[in-house]
Amino acid sequence: MSENRRAELAAFLRAHRARLHPADVGLPGDLEPGRRRTPGLRREEVAELAGVSLTWYTWLEQGRRISTSSQVIDALARALRLDEPQHRHLRRLADLAEPKLTATPACGADRLQRLVDALLPSPAVIHDARWDFVVWNRAFALVRTDPERLAPGQRNLLWWMLTDPADRAAMRDWERAARAIVSQLRVVVGSRPDDARLAGLVAALTGHSAEFRAWWAGYEVAEFRPTTLGLTHPTAGELELELFQLRLVEDPDLLLVVQRPATDDDLRRVCALLDNS
Repeated sequence: MSENRRAELAAFLRAHRARLHPADVGLPGDLEPGRRRTPGLRREEVAELAGVSLTWYTWLEQGRRISTSSQVIDALARALRLDEPQHRHLRRLADLAEPKLTATPACGADRLQRLVDALLPSPAVIHDARWDFVVWNRAFALVRTDPERLAPGQRNLLWWMLTDPADRAAMRDWERAARAIVSQLRVVVGSRPDDARLAGLVAALTGHSAEFRAWWAGYEVAEFRPTTLGLTHPTAGELELELFQLRLVEDPDLLLVVQRPATDDDLRRVCALLDNS
């Protein structure tokens, strides 16, 4: 951990300790009100709540070069009553992987649905950090796939791409696209090594897809690069879609994927598909 990161971690801990009062964490107040010289909680109170030694916690707040672990940092997050974004930030400052995902997005599904609907006629979908489908618009359902037709436990981009023969047949360069997504999954798994659901997805894909087994063993790692997706749609015919990936600031675990028709002809074909559905 760099000196600058240790200094940021120390400043974060001091600031959040100062915001709390004994009553906020279930501790009795001072016997002599007004005599407390420390704003917020004392260091020894945070150390006791987190189950760590006072010396270790003091050194952490002083920015000293000491080791940290997930268990201890998570205990400090609970002691300081951090919410999810604060908890994620604390782990980043401690140079640790992201905390485990919650079951539901931080922002409401209705709000997300309005976002993807506003992007019509471009197909648009939002995935969580495990690439599960969260919401999608009508263009995505008509041009790519309707996740409602997938089994509830299999509404996942990788599962669909690697096990659906119709999607494989429709994509003009299926292998390149599938390998790119698998490489992005490697990045996600590396940042969340203890995520049981991610491990379950990898195990299921390993059992169902020979391509996935080979690519996963090759340990390819890549981030998204701008690209165009070529499709042969059974109704609309040949389509070119320009891909965009964007993170939502209000919930960085959510990924918005927009597949914009690349040309005016592609746009007309998608609009005709929407008008006739």
